[in-house]
Amino acid sequence: MKSTFSKGWLSILVVLGVLMIDQIVKIEVKTNMSYGESIRITDWFYIHFVENNGMAFGMQIMPKVIQTVLRILFSGIIIWYISILAKANYKRGYIVCVSLILAGAIGNIIDSIFYGVIFSKSTFTEIATFVPLGHGYADWLYGKVVDMLHFPLFEFNWPDWIPFIGGNHFLFFSPVFNIADAAISCGIFILLLFYSKSFSNSYHLAKTEFKRLLKK
Repeated sequence: MKSTFSKGWLSILVVLGVLMIDQIVKIEVKTNMSYGESIRITDWFYIHFVENNGMAFGMQIMPKVIQTVLRILFSGIIIWYISILAKANYKRGYIVCVSLILAGAIGNIIDSIFYGVIFSKSTFTEIATFVPLGHGYADWLYGKVVDMLHFPLFEFNWPDWIPFIGGNHFLFFSPVFNIADAAISCGIFILLLFYSKSFSNSYHLAKTEFKRLLKK
C-alpha cells in the first residue's frame, strides 16, 4: 500500500511539475511576444513564438474539436493506466515516462480548451492580453497551442548534383515545439529505449484489468 501511494504521488508530482513549467512558459511567451517574434539565445537555440491547431509539432490530422475531445479521452485512459501501474508496483522509471506523456497531453489540452476564450489574438503587430472569459479569439475547444522552442542546429544547401533536392536549403531541426511536446517525446523515447519489455507486460496487465471491469 505504501509503495502504491508513493508511486501514485510520484506520477502526480511529475505531471504537476511539467504542467506548471509548460504553462508558465507559454503564458510568458503569449503575453510578451508578438506572433512570429524570435529571441536568440544561442546560434542553435531560439525562443520563436508561433501557434498551431494540431497535435505535437503542429501536426493536424483531423478537425480541431474532434482532436481536442480525443486528447481528453486519451488522457483519461492514461490516468487509468497509471493507476493500474501503481497498484501493480511497476518500476518508478516506467511510471515517470508514462506520466511525462500524460503531462504533455494535458499541457496542450489546456491550450486548446482555454486559450481561445481567455486571450486576445496574437498577431505580428499586437501582443495578446488576458480578456474577460468568452471574449477571446476563439470558442471553447478551439484555442491554439503555443509553441516557442526552436533548435536550428545546422543548415546547408544540398549540392546541385543531387536529384530532386539539389540546390534546396536544408535546416535541422526545423519544427518549433513546446515543453509539453518535449515531455511526450522524451517519455515515448525512453519507453522504447529502456522499457519495451515492461510496456509489453503492462499491456497484458491493463487488458486483464479492463476485462475484469467489464465483468462487474
